Amino acid sequence: MRKLIILGLMAATVIPGAAMAQSRGEVRDSARDLRQEQRELREAERHGTRHDVREQRRDVREARQEMREDWRDYRRSHRDVYRGGNWRAPFRYNRWEAGARLRPAYYGPRYYVSDPARYRLPRPGANLQWVRHYNDVLLVNVRTGRVMEVHRGFFW
Repeated sequence: MRKLIILGLMAATVIPGAAMAQSRGEVRDSARDLRQEQRELREAERHGTRHDVREQRRDVREARQEMREDWRDYRRSHRDVYRGGNWRAPFRYNRWEAGARLRPAYYGPRYYVSDPARYRLPRPGANLQWVRHYNDVLLVNVRTGRVMEVHRGFFW
């Protein structure tokens, strides 16, 4: 009985990791399929008939839709993983606007988005950091505390 419980616990910890890796692979495969469909469309535009071109455009549209769905699933499946840290602040939610000035407690290092590329956010410039504030993401000048850009509901 004890072995079954231990095996069950081990499986419960391994399966989410495998599911996440699969999702990332699906996004990558979908992107590769889209590029292939776009190559085939260019080839059909050069050497094919109108029917071939129409068919390839439909295939590109379907590949784009598939990639969007896989990307959405990937973000949805990883949303809870990235929430795992203690990012919730000891203060209430505020609806910040660009140009507002924050106190340092609102944009401390524990609220930085450590890998903006993972969320397809542009690299911050000098003295700028992407900061999570509940479900919003703010681009903050860490020297002055001024909010440069706001994306509401980004993590939903």
